[in-house]
Amino acid sequence: MHDHPEPPTRRVFVALAPPDDAKDELARALQPAYVGYPRLRWNRIEDWHITLAFLGEQPSTVVPSLRAALAGPVASLPALRLSLRGGGQFDERLLWTGIDGDLEGLHRLAAAVREVVTSCGIGFRDRPLRPHLTLARARRDDPLSVPLAAAGLSGFVGRPWPAERLHLVGSNIGRGPGPIRYRDVASWRLGVGAGTDPARTGP
Repeated sequence: MHDHPEPPTRRVFVALAPPDDAKDELARALQPAYVGYPRLRWNRIEDWHITLAFLGEQPSTVVPSLRAALAGPVASLPALRLSLRGGGQFDERLLWTGIDGDLEGLHRLAAAVREVVTSCGIGFRDRPLRPHLTLARARRDDPLSVPLAAAGLSGFVGRPWPAERLHLVGSNIGRGPGPIRYRDVASWRLGVGAGTDPARTGP
């Protein structure tokens, strides 16, 4: 008997994730902002991802076909060398840190992911990729915290790290009240052919 039955829908996205030491480095740089801007809604560190394709809320039934399709040509693309750098904001509401390194390779990977999603017949809003990692969101009555926090991150330069795994991430939508939580549905090591590195699945 399953304690957590499969929800009828999930919020789904495909992403890369910085390694723990890179996230810890950024979290240390954010300490003044955590203290100085407590009204911001800070993302959990474990939810920090670089989204390549955000599919929105989808029926859970689409996940198996998407998971199988991503395990092929996309997972054979090479690992990337990336870093986290600086800070910025969208519309004074969303705080982010930027992505540096092999941006050309990152755009190629995102294009390949989106092609797979489309080939699976999954509809989504195909926005241009603006590589970033979302950190926090402001309340509607707080127009200053995000721009000030972004300015405080302007000098941040993280160490380079290899982005070696592609992640298919799903939410717990459909499981009742409470905050949305995300977990890996599956992940694949980049730079290997299909069948040579079985997908690692979430709990």
